[in-house]
Amino acid sequence: MRHDPGPSAASPQTAATPAALGYRMPAEWHEHAATHTSWPFDDELWEGHLEGVRDEFARLVATVARFEPVELNVRDAEAEQDARRRVAAAAEHLYPREAAALLARVTYVPLPLNDVWFRDNGPLFVKHAERGDVALTDWGFNAWGRKYEPWALDDQAPEAVARRLGMRRFEVPIVMEGGALELNDRGVLLTTRSCLLEPNRNPHLDETQLEAYLKDNLGATEVVWLESGLEGDHTDGHIDTIVRFADDDTIVCAVEDDEDDPNHASMARNLEQLKRLRKPDGQPYRVVELPLPQRRMELNGQRLPPTYANFYLGNGFVVVPTYDDANDEQALEVLRPLFPGREVIGLPAVSLITGGGAFHCVTQQRPAGAIARGDDE
Repeated sequence: MRHDPGPSAASPQTAATPAALGYRMPAEWHEHAATHTSWPFDDELWEGHLEGVRDEFARLVATVARFEPVELNVRDAEAEQDARRRVAAAAEHLYPREAAALLARVTYVPLPLNDVWFRDNGPLFVKHAERGDVALTDWGFNAWGRKYEPWALDDQAPEAVARRLGMRRFEVPIVMEGGALELNDRGVLLTTRSCLLEPNRNPHLDETQLEAYLKDNLGATEVVWLESGLEGDHTDGHIDTIVRFADDDTIVCAVEDDEDDPNHASMARNLEQLKRLRKPDGQPYRVVELPLPQRRMELNGQRLPPTYANFYLGNGFVVVPTYDDANDEQALEVLRPLFPGREVIGLPAVSLITGGGAFHCVTQQRPAGAIARGDDE
């Protein structure tokens, strides 16, 4: 079992890094070989909402499988049986003419986990810029700054994926979560200080050192630091809940119109910074404002962070979380013109958000390409 990285991780990586070998993380809109995700389990973990979460998740899996293969991690035999039943029911209900074909694109993968947020506890895939083969990077995971014990199984998940696929694995000796990172295809990476500099992740690293790891392992060429994310976000402000690239030149930014809402000031600050940001050619980005849901959602007296920015982009589709909210349709109307050639689909995430995230948080794209073989170096 790999332990939490310690102060030694501040030293440069000694082995050849993915970027030095020609690998980089492609933008999400590139063709996928598959979507990796994990079936929800443990009603206690979901504080009594597991039934609704699983139904929403089944709709998500069935929808994604219309467009690309899904690798669905299942904790045990009970989880697999439940997943098969619910995904089949969702497929028959939502897409009866396509049900048989889409169900054939779902592979059930035995993989014990502590939690389901595969964007964060799963691997980050990288692709060779010239050869096109795909490897994975395996970063440390400690449950969002040691917030939820245990996390040992989650920390081992990328290695398990590499072993199953026979894929080359690059181990990175620091803590990092995929939801904290947003990249376009020019190597511009967006993140937040509130998350990456939170002291229970990598207290021995500063911005410059963190940037070096992101450049060496994901091929980032520029790192843009926003300040913070949404109120009630237990991840300390993951970027994928507030700001997303729609393409190399377009950035979607969550906004809050209610000046009395604590999210108003933080989102306005992000918006102004993004408007000042310049592309590598010196031109401004197109910045599109995306409203947050109107109603305030809470669980046990604590605010939840519902957001439409947590969409997932795949082969011919964009799936957007909705919350039975007055702003649902407005958000879809904002997003539809940004993704020509892709079907923009709203699906309910009212139960899923009780766990603190939505569709982007539970998915991880694997880029199309031959599987890179070789040692973890």
